[in-house]
Amino acid sequence: MSTLTVGILALIVMLVLMMLRVPIALSMALPAIAGILYLKNWSVLETVVGSVFWTHSLSYTLSTIPMFLWMGEMLTSSGISSELYKACRLWFGKFKGGLSIATIGASAIFAAASGSSVANTGTIGMMASKEMLDQKYSKVLSSGSIVAGGTLGILIPPSGFLIIYGMMTEQSIGKLLLAGVIPGIILALLFVITIIISVRLKPDMAPAGESYSFKERFLSLKSTFWVILLFVVVIGGMFIGLFGPTEAAGIGAFVSTILAWAKGSLNWNVIKQTLIRTATTSGFLFAIILCAFLFNYLLTISKVPTAFSQALASAGLSPHVTFICIAIMFLILGALMDSMAVLVVTVPFVIPLINDMGHDLIWFGIVMCMLVEISLISPPHGMNIMVLNGVVPEYGIGKIYMGALLFMIPIVFMIILLYFFPEIALFLPERMIQ
Repeated sequence: MSTLTVGILALIVMLVLMMLRVPIALSMALPAIAGILYLKNWSVLETVVGSVFWTHSLSYTLSTIPMFLWMGEMLTSSGISSELYKACRLWFGKFKGGLSIATIGASAIFAAASGSSVANTGTIGMMASKEMLDQKYSKVLSSGSIVAGGTLGILIPPSGFLIIYGMMTEQSIGKLLLAGVIPGIILALLFVITIIISVRLKPDMAPAGESYSFKERFLSLKSTFWVILLFVVVIGGMFIGLFGPTEAAGIGAFVSTILAWAKGSLNWNVIKQTLIRTATTSGFLFAIILCAFLFNYLLTISKVPTAFSQALASAGLSPHVTFICIAIMFLILGALMDSMAVLVVTVPFVIPLINDMGHDLIWFGIVMCMLVEISLISPPHGMNIMVLNGVVPEYGIGKIYMGALLFMIPIVFMIILLYFFPEIALFLPERMIQ
């Protein structure tokens, strides 16, 4: 077989394994090892594995992942997530559709601590769903607002997705995290606008809620203040050049631990469980990253990305049409695969095209994040849909699908905005003090 045929076959095997729900790391490692052995020999494979695993496992950038995960776990353990939702409910709950707006607000603020879409969906979803079901909210609107709010977890920094993207494309992690701030805020506002329009068009989707005194609302902001302060310190410190992403993650982990201790929720059992969850998730992500670099080596020596780029370039498509084709590819893959799998599979093919088109890779990181957000709420295998259906089976998978489709509209609109106005994402990174 030719080298190109081997690369294409390895890619097909990897996709099939992923669709069969084989762990992502194994899905990449097995065809990569077989392909390298076929094209080279055992000695080359041994050298490549040693080089890839040794070089990237010693990267300081990787250390940001467990520290940001620890930060999110500590804030969850301290009960701040429930306080965030309560605060947003007191401020917005009196409006028609207010509980759904509160869900988006709490998700956006919690995203500044969690860095995970799944954590956002599961944590906020368990609290918000009970309130909205009790108030007779439409299952479509309430489930849609939960899964949509969850997507903010990988856009608003800290974001594990953007950290991994930065490692794979050799882009500045600090700039990527800053680039997600403004698009994240705008997308949250678009979600709110979607809720307002929905309840205006169909008033029976949500009732008006109870009003609370200004004192109650003001006092509820205490927990919100701590999360926002932590966000400002971590992201603001990177923006003014006080410290880099690794130091920011360390400071975030330390301050969140102190905050959990100050709230009286820190004990040995909490520390033990937090360590286990952080180590488990970090190990899962590390395995994906290292195996992705190994698979990318096979793709490079088989020249599959080069052939793909040349084929698309020879098609004579305009840059706009090429971008639309890339977006459609993400939508199709996202409906069938895990979002992290979509990231590691597509980067070797897409990044050379984006470079050839003259686009900024920091900007594309945010666009790619938005495209993956759609995959998180895409039927049939969107991760946020599966998580919500698991923690709140009362909704029913059909209603969650309908709610997810409703909130795909503002995400698509946001992608269009980013395409025509890249400054939305690049405003803060371009002003970052080095």
